[in-house]
Amino acid sequence: MDLPLIAPMLATPGSLPPARQDARWAYETKQDGQRVVVYLPGDGRIELRARSGQLVTGAYPELSPLGAALGDTPAVLDGEVVVLDEQGRGDFQLLQSRMGLAHAPALAARRAARTPAHLVLFDVMHLGGESSTGLPYTRRRARLEGLRLAGAHWSTPAALVGHGERALAATRERGLEGLVCKRLDSVYEPGVRSRAWIKIRNLRVVDVLVGGWLPGRGRLTGLPGAVLVGQWDAAGRLRYVGSVGTGWSGAERRELADLLAAGASEVCPFDPAPKVAGARWVVPGVVGEVRYGERTRAGMLRQPAWLRLRPDLTPEESAARLP
Repeated sequence: MDLPLIAPMLATPGSLPPARQDARWAYETKQDGQRVVVYLPGDGRIELRARSGQLVTGAYPELSPLGAALGDTPAVLDGEVVVLDEQGRGDFQLLQSRMGLAHAPALAARRAARTPAHLVLFDVMHLGGESSTGLPYTRRRARLEGLRLAGAHWSTPAALVGHGERALAATRERGLEGLVCKRLDSVYEPGVRSRAWIKIRNLRVVDVLVGGWLPGRGRLTGLPGAVLVGQWDAAGRLRYVGSVGTGWSGAERRELADLLAAGASEVCPFDPAPKVAGARWVVPGVVGEVRYGERTRAGMLRQPAWLRLRPDLTPEESAARLP
């Protein structure tokens, strides 16, 4: 496609802006899905790329009519693919059955009929042959809303300017993942994790890398009883932050067992190596998300529980960093 490849801008974890600055920020619901950049050349075609740049168009055939809906205006849009639950909330576990099917069109079509995806659009980086990345958020947002992109499988939810406390409270009341705060005068910074965008999660969660596991016992014999997880430190070393032994369904535990078997290694990936009796090591290629109570002074996770696999994140570009 004759459109520039643009890496998505990323948000920095944080808290609400100070009350005195509230009116300088817009607030958007944080989506629980797969981030995509949408390429629409204006001839009816559509191309979807994940954060890694990988083509994922074929995984979501129900989104293909968006190309015709836009008309003849070429555009590059930022958004997130979600699967909605019965309450209209993004459910990442439902979405996982739709991911990884870019090269399996027949299966993708069957899954789309049973578990349809929805594309949430929230920014425009290129429009009508001109770059929008240097424009402030307010002008980009006006351009996006001017496209009037709303359909059965895509939408452009409104952003709230000011009233951050109210917006965050609303996400908590509805059981949503959180909030993204965007400074009104901010430009679009491709590929940058910027302080101009701040993400707030309602759960205390973190992305981790799986570096090992402990065999299960009893009914879990042959399956992982717990996984050993880590995060990168400032020096690029994978530091051990704890073991996670709860949070999986039976099917999820079996899926994880297959992934761990494929990455088996004789070498401990953690530096320094933890003293964990009976540990089985793996190449740290599996990214997961866990929730936890708090951290110890040494950075270990207290009461961690597994939330989900993150197949949309690679170990290198994941947010698995020590605070």
